[in-house]
Amino acid sequence: MGATRVAAPFPSGSVITYPYLWRWQREEGRFNAPKDRPTCLAITIPDQAQGLTHLVLLAISGTPPGDGQAALEIPVLELRRAGLSTFKRGWITISEYNYDVAERSFHFDPNQTARGSFGPGFMNQIRTAIRPLFTAAQDRIDRTL
Repeated sequence: MGATRVAAPFPSGSVITYPYLWRWQREEGRFNAPKDRPTCLAITIPDQAQGLTHLVLLAISGTPPGDGQAALEIPVLELRRAGLSTFKRGWITISEYNYDVAERSFHFDPNQTARGSFGPGFMNQIRTAIRPLFTAAQDRIDRTL
């Protein structure tokens, strides 16, 4: 008997298109994002036993972070690697994240082509920056509901 194939063909660091739901939108009672945006698959966690892939998604924007948001500015080289060369400047939000399960998602498209991906060095910076989100168990917008 072979291993269960999970639906997420993207490794951590991939930049995809996803209808990211901002925390302020969830606080307003919204469950659907108004548009798709570039999003980084910061962490993908395969659960072979259940045949599921857990996703931690971070929003990418060409606009600097607003009040109450924290973001890392994306270096020019990383913008190119990620397929975001049309951005003059870019930021990846590190003060909140969307959580989804690839195989059960109404939002994640496993058949899309990734725009690109961030390099290992920048991904290490991102993971270090988001670690407090998991420690504090906050700022998770659950898209599985």
